[in-house]
Amino acid sequence: MAGIAMMTIAISSCDEDTKTMGYSLTSDADRFVLVPDTFKIESTQSIKADSVLARSSYCYLGSIKDPETGAYINSDFTTQFTVLEREASALFANKQDVTSVDESGQPVATSCRLNILINSYVGDSLAAMKLRVEELDKPIEENKLYYSNFNPEASGYIRTDGLKQAKNYSMVDMTLSDSARYVRQKNNYYTYINVPLNKSYKAKNGVTYKNYGTYLMRTFYEHPEYFKNSITFIKNVCPGFYIRNVDGQGVMAEVLNVQLIVDYKFKTGDKEYTGSKTFFGTEEVMQTTHISNDKGKIDSLVNKVKDCTYLKTPAGIFTEVTLPVEQIKQNHTNDSLLSAKVMFQRMADANKKTEDLLNDATELLMIERDSLYAFFEKSNVTNNRTSFLATYSATQNTYAYNNISGLINHMWANRDKGSKNWNKVVLIPVKTSSVSTSSYSAATVTGINNEMGITSTRLVGGINHPNNPTISVIYNQSR
Repeated sequence: MAGIAMMTIAISSCDEDTKTMGYSLTSDADRFVLVPDTFKIESTQSIKADSVLARSSYCYLGSIKDPETGAYINSDFTTQFTVLEREASALFANKQDVTSVDESGQPVATSCRLNILINSYVGDSLAAMKLRVEELDKPIEENKLYYSNFNPEASGYIRTDGLKQAKNYSMVDMTLSDSARYVRQKNNYYTYINVPLNKSYKAKNGVTYKNYGTYLMRTFYEHPEYFKNSITFIKNVCPGFYIRNVDGQGVMAEVLNVQLIVDYKFKTGDKEYTGSKTFFGTEEVMQTTHISNDKGKIDSLVNKVKDCTYLKTPAGIFTEVTLPVEQIKQNHTNDSLLSAKVMFQRMADANKKTEDLLNDATELLMIERDSLYAFFEKSNVTNNRTSFLATYSATQNTYAYNNISGLINHMWANRDKGSKNWNKVVLIPVKTSSVSTSSYSAATVTGINNEMGITSTRLVGGINHPNNPTISVIYNQSR
């Protein structure tokens, strides 16, 4: 009997029901209940972006017709060139070793050219285009903000009597042989536009040189201090170039960088060699992109307030969203908002030409309406409290923000600060840069800039649209 009693006690003490686990350690006042709910976004609308901060890793060149609006989008850019301090003293061979010389024995460049390297492009690869390279009269100032409506010519930066060189081109270089084009494609070589700068060049000091490369070489030998670094080079030698589209339509190119290349001959011992020096135009020096768009055609899309909202770049249209902050916080002021998820549904483009030609925005930034300009001007990155990133999901056809509860709480706390936009956010197409410390670690976003390439996206929504997005929330309800 004693054995049976002990076994009964042992079995009853091994109850596997864990539903009440922990309740003995907390009081009823400390326990909580998770409460889900959903709220409709009543208003989304398109807003015109007259211009955007033109701070990007890439520049853009070309002209293309937007099939959705019929508007022509044109893009030009300026670039300066770098000089690394560790290379400054040996940019060219010693003067006495140069064998490409003129009648008086002065060094000359055998050739000089600009190579405009193309990262990608939108449009017709065979479209006949024409650009013009123009010398800047003075450097574009550092430590200033330049928007996409900045026009270097209208602002007096172009040297009227300086270097000017036109070039006809297409994305597929038909001047090359079939075999040469095949080699480029097979080896994934960058497409580039070669602009010769071999005409005689008259500098500001009145001296005429055989070509622009000769001007650079002679200046280097006469004033090596001008080539100490990028700053002295830009200030005293080459303030940069303005590269503009002057004819043709049908392609927009994303420019990776620009190379200013000088070739010459020199000897070492009894052998003669061809020397080459390349100056790079990259994001490390000042670059600006000038975008012109048809504002009237943009307005026609912005005014379509009932059917959908738009995201169009560059310098086109953003989507403004009025969040239901009051409804979410009403009757829950003492509860914690744990989660708030919202998804924006992409619509099919209005016509097949738009679908085929223009890409959708890849990354979408959500920020407060009043931070529309300050976010980019201050070089901010997302903090997942007042700013968030979403990446387009082709499988779900959506942009999802998984938890904007911090933004809802922030807006509610600042509702009485006097801003009429206190409960509004803006969705902006952006391009991010990131770094990763190892192949196993997640990439960290280090920079966010306005998308300057051509994209077009329609989102389901509008003012009082029945299919506007909903926000799914979860409260931590104390009791």
